[in-house]
Amino acid sequence: MPEAVEDHPCTEDRQHSTRLPMDTDHLYRTHPGPSRDRRPALSWGQILVHGLVAGAAGVAAMTIAEKLEQAVTRRPNSYVPGHTLEGLLGLPAKADSERLWLNWAMHWGQGIALGPVRALMAEKGIRGPVASFVFLNLRLLTDQTLENATGVGAPPWTWPFDEQATDLLHKAIYAYTAGAVADGLAESRDIERRHDRNYYG
Repeated sequence: MPEAVEDHPCTEDRQHSTRLPMDTDHLYRTHPGPSRDRRPALSWGQILVHGLVAGAAGVAAMTIAEKLEQAVTRRPNSYVPGHTLEGLLGLPAKADSERLWLNWAMHWGQGIALGPVRALMAEKGIRGPVASFVFLNLRLLTDQTLENATGVGAPPWTWPFDEQATDLLHKAIYAYTAGAVADGLAESRDIERRHDRNYYG
């Protein structure tokens, strides 16, 4: 008579081992945490500061380029910015030599004031050479609008070709320098956000 075979624990273990393993990966997956896992978007004040820094950098680069170009071409200083501000403020017309400070104020002030626009573009993800090209056109449009509205300037298509090329070159230096600084500040902020997400899980 055949002997009864007892169920051995190992046999039962082997039977269970053939079952499909339970998917427990979901227990260990990282889920988005609360709002503290990422930094909030930049405030308007922070965007303003980034923009002012970017705008100042753009004007500084443009000014250096202008002085180097003038040293080669012997082109005299332009007092169009000073007379434009003169017209905007409703001041009486005076000689160039009497509008030096207005000239510098408009030269630096306008470029710095436009910087926050480029910083806002960078914060919203509009970056790179194409964004700076768009910003260049904004700068040119602003210049021509103010200069022609005050009667100081003339439509750019009436300028000699060399003056058009010179103005476009310097404004491009301004726009792309300001763009590089604004993009760099925005990208450093992105790195901080990614670090926070990784840190908090």
